[in-house]
Amino acid sequence: MELYKTNSLKIYNSLSGEKEVFIPIHPGNVGMYVCGPTVYSNVHLGNVRTFMSFDVVYRYFKHLGYKVRYVRNITDVGHIVDDIDEGEDKIARMARIEKVEPMEIVQRYTVDFHTILHELNFLPPSIEPTATGHIIEQIEIIKQIITNGFAYESNGSVYFDVVKFNETNNYGKLSGRNIEDMIANTRDLDGQSDKKNSQDFALWKKAEPQHIMRWPSPWSDGFPGWHLECTAMSTKYLGNHFDIHGGGMDLKFPHHECEIAQNEACTGQSPVNIWMHANMLTLNGKKMAKSTGNNILPGEIFSGDTPHLTKAFSPSVVRFFMLQAHYRSILDFSNDAILASEKGFMRLIDTIDLIPAIPTSTSSSLDVATWKQNCYDAMNDDFNTPILIAHLFEGVRFINLAKEKTETLTADDLQLIKQTLHSFVFDVLGLTNASKNNNQSDKLEGVVHLLINMREEARANKNFALSDQIRDQLLALGIQLKDGKEGTQFTVSN
Repeated sequence: MELYKTNSLKIYNSLSGEKEVFIPIHPGNVGMYVCGPTVYSNVHLGNVRTFMSFDVVYRYFKHLGYKVRYVRNITDVGHIVDDIDEGEDKIARMARIEKVEPMEIVQRYTVDFHTILHELNFLPPSIEPTATGHIIEQIEIIKQIITNGFAYESNGSVYFDVVKFNETNNYGKLSGRNIEDMIANTRDLDGQSDKKNSQDFALWKKAEPQHIMRWPSPWSDGFPGWHLECTAMSTKYLGNHFDIHGGGMDLKFPHHECEIAQNEACTGQSPVNIWMHANMLTLNGKKMAKSTGNNILPGEIFSGDTPHLTKAFSPSVVRFFMLQAHYRSILDFSNDAILASEKGFMRLIDTIDLIPAIPTSTSSSLDVATWKQNCYDAMNDDFNTPILIAHLFEGVRFINLAKEKTETLTADDLQLIKQTLHSFVFDVLGLTNASKNNNQSDKLEGVVHLLINMREEARANKNFALSDQIRDQLLALGIQLKDGKEGTQFTVSN
């Protein structure tokens, strides 16, 4: 069903600073590119939040019936420390520290990235290209930018001429920066003498003799600039002009600003209709940083092996926690906040499980159709997941009122509530009830251990009849007790 025909979706465009009605370039189709991770370390929670925001965007487009091509890259070369043109490639640096091949670093942390996203129930993108797999395309773009007069070669490296570009275009239009102010406020850096201007950025860097990751080009053996990689991969798979480009707020400048400039310098047209940026995640009210210890990895949340948490939390609870804030808002992660989210999540899932037992009537006293439209209106307003979740809990209230028989629902309206909750909770928000099952397992284990303790007390009091009764009745339920030197253990049969 093509729900997009009856739903007008508005998206906040970072380029215009306004919410705009989404009109796809090709009716019924969406082309979306999101900057993926630089795979030199474990994926951190802030990155996970950004990718989760766009996973929900992807899911909602699919729910509305759009055919979506979602491209999210892997940066496996060319991302310089501190995101400037001088310094050491992050992956090469980690390889040097650990004394392994750079591609070992890439493989290790790409696997980690995929593992964490799989646990959090992300949908895989349509295409996941790597920077190293598109060196030829990047060289061809550089050639075209040079031909068009917006880049120059210097000592084997190629730089984008920002001042020349700004004469006929607007460099800084995404971030709202002024080129003269940027040049005036730039500090001198070693090696910057190769550039005409301080704001010029590398399209191709000549590799020093000790640099491991290098490819031949018309200018030198070297490697591509970080900004160029996304330009090459996005346009190869989505065309020179596509619908949506997304990423973290920290990428707006210089990365996305440079992408726009490269595209316009190469093709003469603006590459993207809508730029979307997800905001940052803080921990206990402060910026996350490994150096201060104010840092937490997704796996540490799942295991509970961190001083920041009192217990472990399931991936779905983590996902629910993150979606309770709008993607453009700063979200603060804390033990108290995720504990509260866990309670809300369990209430939501428990209520969905209640639906088959809810009594129905010949008439409804609740306006279910308006409630359903409110859910769509929330998502149609720039993917407002916290407002959607508030409406989902209104649906929870409807079910509980019908359960208590203080309000009535027809069978059709109850089915509409069930379908709407399933669509938004599981399909759009991407939650699962796995954590509920885990919670039930924890409760089962607690009850069995309670009975084991009662049995041991009965045996100590020589009440063998009660001891045998507990053992036999548990066995009848498929729970077998095994007495050993280290105490009584149990197994559960299907």
